Amino acid sequence: MVRVVRNGRMKFSLGRSLVQRFDLLKGLVDREIKLLYNRSFLGIAWMLINPLMQLAVFAFVFGLILPNNSVDNYASFIFSGLLVWGWFQNSLTQATGAIVHNRSLIRQPGFPVAILPVVTVTTGLIHFLLSLPILIIFLLIDGVHFGASVMLLPLLMVLQFGFTVALAYVLAAINVTFRDTQHTLGVLLQMMFYLSGVFYQVNFLPEKYRTIFYLNPMVGLIEAYRHIFGKIGVEEARLAEVVLNWKLLGGIGLMTVVLLPLGYQVFKRQSERFVEEL
Repeated sequence: MVRVVRNGRMKFSLGRSLVQRFDLLKGLVDREIKLLYNRSFLGIAWMLINPLMQLAVFAFVFGLILPNNSVDNYASFIFSGLLVWGWFQNSLTQATGAIVHNRSLIRQPGFPVAILPVVTVTTGLIHFLLSLPILIIFLLIDGVHFGASVMLLPLLMVLQFGFTVALAYVLAAINVTFRDTQHTLGVLLQMMFYLSGVFYQVNFLPEKYRTIFYLNPMVGLIEAYRHIFGKIGVEEARLAEVVLNWKLLGGIGLMTVVLLPLGYQVFKRQSERFVEEL
């Protein structure tokens, strides 16, 4: 009887702890969004303005100056890539400084430090979700038809969320000791952007280079999003031939499963020295 009561108390305590963590996460995400757009006239509209301005530049350069006739629905093609990449890039950039920029929270006894990188990735997820209606409008204008594969959208989002959090833990921990991490990350992300197929079709590259590009996990993720949103960028005559690359997604999933606990352990080990370093 004692064992039953004890197990019941443990379950109740665990449930209450999860609810408290979730409430804390919501509060911190709300705080993060307010800080991002504090004293901004347009506020959260900048979340859409930035990718739309990038879209305008790429559409002008590759649509008018250097016409890219090999990609159908080019506006939707670019915008989908920009949204996926934007979530990844902004999350890692913000997460790298998550510990350094929250000294007051870190110094509070009992504060769950590990939640801070998750907050930045969750904030990026909210931006991504709020931008999806704009992408859907682009898709409808381009005449793209949705199929049953769109049901895989939550799976892709979970996969990208886990992969990004894994990297965010490592970067946030390292940046506390090596403050050059944030500057180095900016350069690496800029290089990755041009190697991620955001504004071009990786499948059209020479085969000897294509394998190298697919070593970049973001290439597989971006292509998967485009596939489930009506196979964006694929010629109408080849729609039936194009299938989702499950091997590529499986590799990204396996990488996430390995990196997430590893990144958390690195973060947890480093967190013991956060107060001293700050």
